[in-house]
Amino acid sequence: MLAAVANALASALQRKAAREEPAEENLTVRLVWHLLHRPVWFGGILAVIAGFLLQAVALGSGQLSVVQPLLSLELPAALIFSGFFFGSRLGPREWGASAIMAVGLAGLLITLGPSSGRTSSVSWTAWLIGCGANMSLVAAGVLWGRSVSGARRAAVLGATTGATFGMTAALMKGMTNAFSRGLVAVFTSWQLWAMIVAGAGAMFLLQSAMHAGKLLATQPGLTMADPVVAILWGVLVFHEKVRGGLFILLAVLAAATVAAAVMVLSRSPLLSGESGAHEDADEAGREKDAGSRRQDDA
Repeated sequence: MLAAVANALASALQRKAAREEPAEENLTVRLVWHLLHRPVWFGGILAVIAGFLLQAVALGSGQLSVVQPLLSLELPAALIFSGFFFGSRLGPREWGASAIMAVGLAGLLITLGPSSGRTSSVSWTAWLIGCGANMSLVAAGVLWGRSVSGARRAAVLGATTGATFGMTAALMKGMTNAFSRGLVAVFTSWQLWAMIVAGAGAMFLLQSAMHAGKLLATQPGLTMADPVVAILWGVLVFHEKVRGGLFILLAVLAAATVAAAVMVLSRSPLLSGESGAHEDADEAGREKDAGSRRQDDA
């Protein structure tokens, strides 16, 4: 839960920094280069690091199919931070949907009842198939994102980023198993270096997703894709056991409750109406300032 709060703070800070950049820089290295000159973006990076460390500790002692769903609480936390940074206020709709999401998430974990898997016995074949399928999904999402624009691009890239973070979590889980054999084993494990590459790719996609649209256009896909991909990794690759029979139906209902709450939050007035107009006005002013700055530089 602490990792979810840290990630939410990172999303809000990075969104605050990324929305000030020109639209044509989306999915380019120039976007990251310009963000490197913004202190608020570095605050987001520090929050990301804190979230990463908290997540690693959680994965070291818990199941992948438990830890990642709990990170879904990042969405209501991101709403709170978004309201603080962008001058908006959460109403009964946001608080009610956040409470329903928390209840649905608790129901999902209780009904599934995930048990420990066999991290140390995952075969090379399972790793290759899992990573290959996950990377194919991410590549498809990037291509789709490049073919659309606006809020749709933000949503697609958000979901693609979530899928990338799900694979990063799986690699992190594999790395924590090597930690029990000492630091030398950690730094010589291929999962560590693969996790760094995947994490860097996820961060790049996250900057582009935050830059493509408003925070709540990006956040739903990011919130839902991460735990779904992680649960698939946990069950299919790490052999974590979940309850079957009637419990599967109850888990589906709980997941549907979470998804419904996420969709309600994604349609929050913070995205449109007075709050959205306020943010759009801020963005227009910043784009004007950015254009003047570019002319001065020229």
